[in-house]
Amino acid sequence: MAERRAAERAALAAELRSFLPADALIEETEALRPYECDGLPAYRQMPLLAVLPHTVEQVQQVVRLCHRHGVPVVARGAATGLSGGALPLADGVLLGLARFNRILEIDPLARTARVQPGVRNLAISEAAAPHGLYYAPDPSSQIACTIGGNVAENAGGVHCLKYGLTVHNILELKLVTADGELLTIGSAALDSPGYDLLALLTGSEGMLGIVVEVLVKLLPRPQRAQVLLAAFDDVEKAADAVGEVIAAGIVPAGLEMMDGLAIRAAEEFCAPGYPRDAAAILLCEVDGTNEEVSEHARRVHDLLLAAGATEVRSARDEAERMRFWLGRKSAFPAVGRMSPDYYCMDGTVPRKRLGEVLRGIGRLSEQYQLAVANVFHAGDGNLHPLILFDANQPGELQRAEDFGAEILELSVRVGGTITGEHGVGHEKIHQMCVQFSPPELEQFRALKRAFDPHGLLNPGKAIPQPKHCSEYRALGHDVLQAPGRRDGGGGA
Repeated sequence: MAERRAAERAALAAELRSFLPADALIEETEALRPYECDGLPAYRQMPLLAVLPHTVEQVQQVVRLCHRHGVPVVARGAATGLSGGALPLADGVLLGLARFNRILEIDPLARTARVQPGVRNLAISEAAAPHGLYYAPDPSSQIACTIGGNVAENAGGVHCLKYGLTVHNILELKLVTADGELLTIGSAALDSPGYDLLALLTGSEGMLGIVVEVLVKLLPRPQRAQVLLAAFDDVEKAADAVGEVIAAGIVPAGLEMMDGLAIRAAEEFCAPGYPRDAAAILLCEVDGTNEEVSEHARRVHDLLLAAGATEVRSARDEAERMRFWLGRKSAFPAVGRMSPDYYCMDGTVPRKRLGEVLRGIGRLSEQYQLAVANVFHAGDGNLHPLILFDANQPGELQRAEDFGAEILELSVRVGGTITGEHGVGHEKIHQMCVQFSPPELEQFRALKRAFDPHGLLNPGKAIPQPKHCSEYRALGHDVLQAPGRRDGGGGA
């Protein structure tokens, strides 16, 4: 068996070498090792081969060859994803798109940028800045993550409350299908005819096609932006204050929350000026014209004090505003210094249930004897609990995974979802059985088959097979057995 596998690998490599440049094929074990996982290193797998093509035509040739031989293909950008969505397969080709890193065009009149999938998120705004424009979605990893990965996971960021997720900020995709055809989905126009395939493909985690070009929307820089920092002596008070701000009819550009552990980690990491003794802080940014920012900032200030904030202060200048956001965007690496390992979850709950869910996470932390730092997009209820553990201690990784699974199931019970922006990938495939009923999951499989009849694009991710649900049930978890929702559960 091993000899046959080696022969098949050698034959595939020989065919790839026939049309790829010498530097575009990676075969050696040590050279393949950096490709064995994405930003979730708990799951690792060496790919059969890795390819780093230079052109769209080479991508098409790779995909056609793999289609002909029945070889799976996993596309990968910067590998900053946190759900194992770019986890390779032992019998598959890892298709890296890092070399597709050019901004092809910026049109300041149309307020669009045409970019390749390997362009970094932040690089788009940097290139658009001379025109007074920027790209709104801003994940915490924006300095490294790529637009292709953002499309695959429908990434958001700290400003997604007002400006939306990736799906709300793109107009057109070019993608290579499972059999190597090049398609254009969407349009540079305000609307395009037919079904909204652009929305279907955004967040499809590389299972329906491989994105090779993206047309993104650019927005004018607001005249002014003002950040308010509110400190609370109780986490639930901070959570409840979120609803008060939104209920007042104010839609902040960003509304973020950090608990005490995350605050202290950020202070030790980059000294953004947070109150170390606070149980939680809210960062609320309002933007727009000078007049509306002044009005909204005043109202938010009063609302937060009325909601129980012990202190509310505004950034004194642009430098302090950027420091406040630096602390939030540095929270993940900051927490990483506090423990040998951490496990980042991604569930979304209704804003009115935030306090209840945070209380539940606290109980689970005591139950599993693992500390957790809560950092999240409070405005849209997108939780990012960071579970601290040490993988070198026997059983701790499993405890962390079980803890995370319970957080996701709690999110579903209160009417939320198992993901907000990190995707399902390999990590949450069992929890899909909790979120959706068997008939719903079969519809997802049917969509996958319509785009990829042979199941070669990123197989085994996001959409569970019936066996996954059976396995999860055998472990004692409650999975949906019929159509319908429990406790008013929401959709994906």
